[in-house]
Amino acid sequence: MPKVEVDLEKCIGCATCFNVCPSNVFIIRKGKSYPVNAENCVMCRACIVHCPVDAIRIAHREQKSAISRLYGEA
Repeated sequence: MPKVEVDLEKCIGCATCFNVCPSNVFIIRKGKSYPVNAENCVMCRACIVHCPVDAIRIAHREQKSAISRLYGEA
């Protein structure tokens, strides 16, 4: 399952991610983007490619737990 993160410090609320996302992952509230439907993400990376301030990151939720199982908690 993807984990969509928006760096709110970088986000300028331009709504580009909202407009390009084919899965309706984002909403814009109070001038910032929020990934409220991350479970719908198809990992097309359109939001990442089009974000003018590089504020979006997508990872697998399992990624951290798999690394933790192999190497322990940091």
